[in-house]
Amino acid sequence: MNSIYPAYDTIVVGAGHAGSEAAAASARMGNKTLLITMNLNAIAQMSCNPAMGGVAKGQLVREIDALGGLSGIISDHSGVQFRMLNRSKGPAMWSPRSQNDRMLYAQYMREELEKIENLEFRQDNVTNVLVDENNQVYGVETQTGQQFEAKSVVLTNGTFLNGVIHIGEKQFGGGRSGERASTGITACLEELGFQSSRLKTGTPPRIDGRSINYDALEVQYGDENPSPFSFLTKSLPSLEEQLTCWIGYTNNKVHDVLKTGFDRSPMFTGRIQSIGPRYCPSIEDKIDRFADKPQHQLFLEPEGWNTYEMYLNGFSTSLPEDVQYQALRTIPGFEDAVLIRPGYAIEYDFFPPHQIYRSMQTKLISGLFFAGQINGTTGYEEAACQGLLAGINAARFVQDKEPIVLTRSEAYIGVLIDDLVGKGTDEPYRMFTSRAEHRILLRQDNADLRLTELGYNIGLATEDRYRHFSEKKSKIDQLSDLCRNYSVQPNIYNSYLSSLNSSPMKQAMKLPKLLTRPEVHLPDMLDIDPELKEKIFAVTEDPVIIEQIEIQIKYAGYIEKEFEMVEELNRQENMTIPTQISYDSIESLSSEGRQKLMKVQPETIGQASRISGVSASDIAVLMVYLKN
Repeated sequence: MNSIYPAYDTIVVGAGHAGSEAAAASARMGNKTLLITMNLNAIAQMSCNPAMGGVAKGQLVREIDALGGLSGIISDHSGVQFRMLNRSKGPAMWSPRSQNDRMLYAQYMREELEKIENLEFRQDNVTNVLVDENNQVYGVETQTGQQFEAKSVVLTNGTFLNGVIHIGEKQFGGGRSGERASTGITACLEELGFQSSRLKTGTPPRIDGRSINYDALEVQYGDENPSPFSFLTKSLPSLEEQLTCWIGYTNNKVHDVLKTGFDRSPMFTGRIQSIGPRYCPSIEDKIDRFADKPQHQLFLEPEGWNTYEMYLNGFSTSLPEDVQYQALRTIPGFEDAVLIRPGYAIEYDFFPPHQIYRSMQTKLISGLFFAGQINGTTGYEEAACQGLLAGINAARFVQDKEPIVLTRSEAYIGVLIDDLVGKGTDEPYRMFTSRAEHRILLRQDNADLRLTELGYNIGLATEDRYRHFSEKKSKIDQLSDLCRNYSVQPNIYNSYLSSLNSSPMKQAMKLPKLLTRPEVHLPDMLDIDPELKEKIFAVTEDPVIIEQIEIQIKYAGYIEKEFEMVEELNRQENMTIPTQISYDSIESLSSEGRQKLMKVQPETIGQASRISGVSASDIAVLMVYLKN
């Protein structure tokens, strides 16, 4: 290869949330890494809502942090409001969320990336992936004609691959508002044998916050005692310091105005034929599909500490700008709204994810990895966790080490990737707690207990993080033993139980037995039992560790059953399927099962069993075949 530039171990293409995590992971694990992006001023841009986390997405961010990634700590440093969602439900459903300062998030991410040794940057547009006769990647080529050599390449192109922006009857090329699309990569990959398709996403209008009548809206405050994403974050802004969000509602008048633009809507006229995210539909889609609903909830959310620009969550649209403007001004509280940026839809290329392994490496080209929206996902968090794993495995590929594959019982990241590879997607994939069958094990509060040791062992989590984790784990073990052996007395607790309308104690019992009552909580017990408080505080006063102990005790029975189920499933998960297997030669397989197995090429029996269209009898046939 004739290049004027030095060779790299890993090249990461794209510097969004996937690319930032991939580049950081690769470089911090010792690979000489080059991050190529079309605009160095748009690293880790929050193209849509400046927020991180949410239901199940918050678990992803905590897992990224536990492994040693950047998204969690950047979110904490740039957050303007913090909330723990689903507190009224069990801890398996609790999900942290932050509203962020858009500009600070990007600034802090770039600063963190620039601190990393082995990581270099290039502003350019990659148009070609270079592959040798052995189907091994060896670099990339850019629009300037320069070739950069590397032993592994990670593609994280976001919505930029042949991106087309739609606003009413107008359409133009673009990867997001104000930035051009990327061309060349799709054609290059198709020539290599990859299949591509199209997806759609969208974003709402941005409003000047000074033009809003807040008296007509409901206030939504952050948490009084906010929880950080990162296990290393010591403190967050207090409730008084956080910015507020606001809640508004559409009505039938708003819907009637929106309907006047349906004949010019790219969604309804057929100009947009690709599928958008099911769980984040446009406002026109909502009023069309749910015509009987008289109103839809909207969230007005700040874009940062030092800007009046506001994000109108729930009002994603690609309707003509005049219709957007008239409809906005019909919403109570928005009568004088000033429109800063109209909403738009964007169509882009993606590559159906049955074409990658669970390591994120492509099946066709050795050393080539895909991460983020190129795999058909939506959301910063889904992109970031894929980028992290792709960066880890791109580094390990160069170092001739086995790839890291997270299972469904280890992490939400494992659920996401297993779903993508095994089931594929024909719409932008979004993570939910309901997708994780082992969610009682995969809580946001224990992400470090599950994953930090792995992050440290592979060279990603730092010594400081591992020391912090080890100290926390030691204190949890000490408190578990203490609580298991501590006896609670009726004369101390019965008045407390009476106030809760809970049955009185007839005799002393071990603490875990009393704490399993849903209405009883460990912090309350510390307030009424000085001896218990003294013993626990002698170990730690950290409320996070005390909460962890309560969760482990309250849900011990469920957790134990879940572990038993995981052990059974692991037997299937550990039964690998040879890559050279010929499904055509297994006559007893159903025709659909054979077709799906050939398409996905599952790595294990467990993965095969989760492929849609592969029946239990197909799995039985396959297991017999493998044993013989």
